[in-house]
Amino acid sequence: MNRIPRAELCAALLLTASTSAALAHAVLERKEASPNAAYRGVVQIMHGCDGQPTTRVSVTIPEGVTGAKPMPKAGWQIATARGAYDKPYPSFHGTVSEGVKTITWSGGELPDDQVDEFTFFARISDAFSPGAAIYFPVEQDCAKGGYRWSEIPAEGGKAADLRTPAPAVRVVAAAAAAERSPSPAPAARAGDLAIETPWLRATPGGAKVAGGYVRITNTGSQPDRLTGASMALAGRGEIHSMSMDGGVMKMAPVEGGLAIKPGETVELKPGGLHLMFLDLTGAPKVGEPVKGSLTFEKAGAVPVTFAVAPIGAQAPAAAGGGHQHH
Repeated sequence: MNRIPRAELCAALLLTASTSAALAHAVLERKEASPNAAYRGVVQIMHGCDGQPTTRVSVTIPEGVTGAKPMPKAGWQIATARGAYDKPYPSFHGTVSEGVKTITWSGGELPDDQVDEFTFFARISDAFSPGAAIYFPVEQDCAKGGYRWSEIPAEGGKAADLRTPAPAVRVVAAAAAAERSPSPAPAARAGDLAIETPWLRATPGGAKVAGGYVRITNTGSQPDRLTGASMALAGRGEIHSMSMDGGVMKMAPVEGGLAIKPGETVELKPGGLHLMFLDLTGAPKVGEPVKGSLTFEKAGAVPVTFAVAPIGAQAPAAAGGGHQHH
């Protein structure tokens, strides 16, 4: 039997340990932000703790990032801690001198072999200049054990050299960020139906479902009905509704399709009616359009191109931008 040299065995064990830690990293999906602009922070939890499910995620909002607000998450409770800022910062409505310092999601359970995201909104102040890095320390607790993704590299150092690096965002000029924002797909038309801005949310690797959205206007005098959807990376597509029942978010297929009356505009968007693509064979990536189709009762199958926006985006272009009331 061949023996593995001791040095090679040690190197292999070190690589395995390093890889396990890397898989468990908490990362921010949006890697760039601009001064004096809204930022949508999507914390991705990629792994549990040595097989244990994640039960708590807490994000520290750094000085200079103001007006932080968490997005509700079905099955999880949210707690925030407020405090005074080191100095006042400009906002849309004057100046602010205090705000949310930490956001914590707890009470849910994310299995070790699944990934999920925890979203917040905030504003990047003018305290940061292009080229700077902003670090958002994250605490991840599991049924047993946990991680503290809080290490910040020393000046000139690299996050890759740290064992538990804090998720970071690089500050870029507004013009540079706009150049990299996904653009809406061109409008399509099928008879009296105008189909505008079909788009998808990007998904983390390994995800099996993706959300799709579109705006449809019936300019004719006869009703039609959206009965199905498809895209290149999915085994099947469905039309879903979303509602809150006793504080619990529920999704369900729309049986019989979605009616579109004459003169009516129906918008499928985050938090409401939407397309659900299942059995993914690949992950939609930001900025890479995906071919697909929408099927109507009368207009038939209509080819469309889905733009892909970041995970957690609320709009197809410049996702996360715009006026946020903080």
